[in-house]
Amino acid sequence: MKTKIAVLAALVSAVSGAVFAVDPAVPPSGDARVVVTYVNPEKFTDFTDSIDRPERGAEHYGAALKEYLEYEAAGVIPEGSRLALSFTEIDMAGDFEPWRGPSFSDIRIVKDLYPPRINFTYKLTDASGAVLKEGEAKLRDTNFMMNISSSISNDPLRHEKAVLDGWLRSEFPKAKKQKASESKK
Repeated sequence: MKTKIAVLAALVSAVSGAVFAVDPAVPPSGDARVVVTYVNPEKFTDFTDSIDRPERGAEHYGAALKEYLEYEAAGVIPEGSRLALSFTEIDMAGDFEPWRGPSFSDIRIVKDLYPPRINFTYKLTDASGAVLKEGEAKLRDTNFMMNISSSISNDPLRHEKAVLDGWLRSEFPKAKKQKASESKK
């Protein structure tokens, strides 16, 4: 019985590692306009919904954030371009405070003492593969508690999404304006 459990645990670990382990040298497959990858997510400071089982939230949050960015970024990058985002660190807003008692290991305490922090590299290429823009971003929002739109949402990634939305707006301002003017027509 222990052998079956060990084999199952190894299989789950291998599969989850395959989903999130990324070799930045390997180009993404397919024709996706936005490609999101997580580099060594097991080393992220805080990308989970439980201090006791950090792997429990990483896959769920990773998939949710990836889906969100694929949709949002596709709307702001120039037509025919491709944006690759490789996340190297995520520290979600809030933190766990286990000293409050055993029932607090799955409760994220969100206060301005624990702002969201996100590090990633990005590369924007045109249809021929020529690099239009690339760089490294280290995002922090120490005023995240003042953001009314993210304060009224029940989304557990609302603060991280707001930080990334701000980056998209500042990095691709013409595309946002163009998208808004096209929707008015």
